[in-house]
Amino acid sequence: MSRRITFEESLEHDDWGLIIDKHGNLKGLFIPDGADEDDVPDSIIQLCCSQFGIDIEEFYNDEDELPDVIH
Repeated sequence: MSRRITFEESLEHDDWGLIIDKHGNLKGLFIPDGADEDDVPDSIIQLCCSQFGIDIEEFYNDEDELPDVIH
């Protein structure tokens, strides 16, 4: 008999994770220990913007340069 593993058990120490609800909406972002929201990889930012309608400017401060986003 197989056992279910938890979300956190499935991640390595430096993995990032997206938390999506039963309707396919983005609920949150799992950030690995030692990282913060300033360290979010560009690929995750692009995914959140293109697939979940997140405003890219929410990821950056005024002084940060916005990355190129593929639409």
